[in-house]
Formats: sequence, structure tokens, C-alpha cells
Amino acid sequence: MKFNLSEFDALIHRRRSIFPEQYTGEVIDRDVVRRILEHATCAPTHKRTEPWRFSVFMGKGLARLASLQSACYKTVTEADGTYKEERYQGLRNKPFKSACVIAIGMKRDERKSVPEVEEIGAVFCALENIYLSTAAHGLAGYFSTGGVTYFEQAKALFGLGPGDRLLGFFNLGVPKEWSPAHERKPVDTVTQWIME
Repeated sequence: MKFNLSEFDALIHRRRSIFPEQYTGEVIDRDVVRRILEHATCAPTHKRTEPWRFSVFMGKGLARLASLQSACYKTVTEADGTYKEERYQGLRNKPFKSACVIAIGMKRDERKSVPEVEEIGAVFCALENIYLSTAAHGLAGYFSTGGVTYFEQAKALFGLGPGDRLLGFFNLGVPKEWSPAHERKPVDTVTQWIME
């Protein structure tokens, strides 16, 4: 089977990280988000462990995310002396800038049949599929590893256990405008060719 390579090339080059501040505030249909996640699950996964886990916050669910993550941040940082009111308020307010926020986790294979790095790699392949599907739908996305991403205490909030990982949050929205492409290094500057 052969696909239209010029359309594929355009899609690859259209993929962007567009920040929530650049979204219109329009609602995105749940079926569109479901389709984007279906594309995510087409990612490669060694031994078919399918380690990706998604917690989708939309509509009133965005208020729940705001409450969960800000409360977790406050509890953890007050205990270790690193609390900052500005960060707390950011976690309370940022979810509302997106039509949808997807917490992305890695559920570790209980048998540990593959190295953890391969499970993480599979989830990041799924994330790239999310980015490409988002662009194909004419939507904007931004993946963030900030906030409570690396807090051990945050895992349970998103259905993850001690051996799992919360990898970050994908913000989804309708873009006010499309960001211009960023220059990338020429491929030959990052490639060595071994021909014999």
C-alpha cells in the first residue's frame, strides 16, 4: 500500500507545539479526542505491552484536574519547603486555557518483560502519534512535563502505581493561528552514512 507522500510530508512539517495561551477557547468534540487517542495506540510496543495510559480532562473535568494537581503540589512542596504561590495559582488556572488536557502515563508491564526504557519509548511514540493526529485535525497541542509530573504522590491521581510513571500532560485546543515552522538542523549534520 502506498500513501500520498506529499500529504504525509506536509503533515510531518505541520506538527507543532502550540501553547494553550494561543488557543481560542472553543470546545473540541469528544469523538475527535477519542480518534486522536486511537491513533496514539497504533504506536509500536515491544511484546505488545501497550504501556500508555491516558486520563482525559474535558469540560467540568478541567476543574477537577486544576483541583487535583494544585492540591498535590501544595501538599508536597509545603512539606519540603519549596512551595511557591505563583506555581500553585498556575496549576489552578492553566487547565482552563485548553479545551482538553490529557495526562499521559506509562503503566509498567507487571512481568517486566521488556526494559523500562522501551516502555517509556513506546509511550513517547504514542505521543508523537497524538501530535500528528492533532495536526491532521487542524488542532493545536502542547506537551508539558511541568507541574506535578515528577511527583511520586501524583501518580495515584491518574490511576498509576508505584512502578509506573506519569510522563506529562498534553494540552489540546483550537489554535488562534498556526505557528510558523522552526528551522531544524540539516539532516546530514546529525547523520553519519556507513556504506561499506
